[in-house]
Amino acid sequence: MNGKLIAFEGIDGSGKSSQAKLLEHWLEHESDAYLTEWNSSDWVHGLNKKAKKKKELNPLTFSLINATDFTDRYEKYIITMLKAGVNVVSDRYIYTAYARDSARGIDIEWIKNLYSFAVEPDIVFYIKIKPEEAILRLKKGRTNLKPQEIGSDIFPDLSPDEGFIKYQTVISGFYDKLSSDKNFCIINGNDSIENVQKLIREKVGELLWTED
Repeated sequence: MNGKLIAFEGIDGSGKSSQAKLLEHWLEHESDAYLTEWNSSDWVHGLNKKAKKKKELNPLTFSLINATDFTDRYEKYIITMLKAGVNVVSDRYIYTAYARDSARGIDIEWIKNLYSFAVEPDIVFYIKIKPEEAILRLKKGRTNLKPQEIGSDIFPDLSPDEGFIKYQTVISGFYDKLSSDKNFCIINGNDSIENVQKLIREKVGELLWTED
């Protein structure tokens, strides 16, 4: 690959999406850059949204439809951009599927096999934050938590706040294990937006422009 793949992972409310967008804007001034976001395929997104709203997805179909979305974006944009020398910033990558699908009881080896075609990122930033802090951040910007953020399909009897804390705690546990196995670059999400972005840019600069 001529371009570099830079991925961001973390629970909902961790700030990863904001950091990914800031990095992409910065990279555009230095080199060609492209931002891709989870569950954003033009072909699949509408179907996925409708199915979620009607609660038609069981854990397996939920996993497969997200894999279809990723595969569409991967073949059309991610791999094409990388081969063309464009640096790709991915707001969530395959590790989101690892964590979320595992939380829903899908076998992790089956999930890894499902995404086995995907290249490993050159660097993964894991924006780490406690669920209790993440929910406060989300509530500052809007009144309601999304069903997928509170794990409503897994914890239907819990209140939105309780569901969010419990679900995101489970997801955090998977990310913690993945970060060790995959050598993620762990970032303290409680730091200021400016400080977090500064550290990310330093790491990316080393990746892109430091000579061996």
